[in-house]
Amino acid sequence: MEKREELYAGKAKSVFRTDDPDRFVLVFRDDTSAFDGERKEQLSRKGMVNNRFNAFIMEKLEAAGVPTHFEGLLSDTETLVKKLDMIPVECVVRNVSAGSLCRRLGVEEGQELSPPTYELFLKNDTLHDPMVNESLAVTFNWASETELVHMKELTYKVNSVLKTLFDDAGMLLVDYKLEFGRSGTDIVLGDEFSPDGCRIWDKETRKKMDKDRFRQGLGDVIETYEEVGRRLGINFG
Repeated sequence: MEKREELYAGKAKSVFRTDDPDRFVLVFRDDTSAFDGERKEQLSRKGMVNNRFNAFIMEKLEAAGVPTHFEGLLSDTETLVKKLDMIPVECVVRNVSAGSLCRRLGVEEGQELSPPTYELFLKNDTLHDPMVNESLAVTFNWASETELVHMKELTYKVNSVLKTLFDDAGMLLVDYKLEFGRSGTDIVLGDEFSPDGCRIWDKETRKKMDKDRFRQGLGDVIETYEEVGRRLGINFG
């Protein structure tokens, strides 16, 4: 597989074409950002840690019957993925109240949410990823009704798999976001799953073990990401 020109550079990852038109190389960089890119830093080892973390989670989800774009690790910071036609809507599940939910609704942080909540957000940094609904998604042709139903089903399936995985390792999967894309007529999980895109707390102490450590200036960001990974059984070398 030959890596060719860069197709896209996001806040923390870059996408490269390959000599196969149906495969891309996803490169995890050491860049990190918060508040829609307003705060940026480089954190040593972050690209490697998130790349291996993502590979571990994607393999777990594939084994549980969730189709993903993940094809395999190419290096410490590179992953081979299927080309997808990405849907510009993020699916967010919340198991515990935190973040924007608390700010929007005035609820206390740390409240168990039963059943878990499910929300949709438009991927748009300029608009600060506004909350949307299924009706808007259909009207503006972001996704069809059938696709939205399947995305919701898969998002909850991911929750059942990962909530148990983290719980068994002494952690709470507080919330997370997923992005999906089309592969032909199939809906497939794309992007990544790492502590950058979810909230993880220690089950006993409620220590924050995710990107909130960067957002809130708590320190030890990558060291804590590695701790999460080791608890799950990931070998960072």
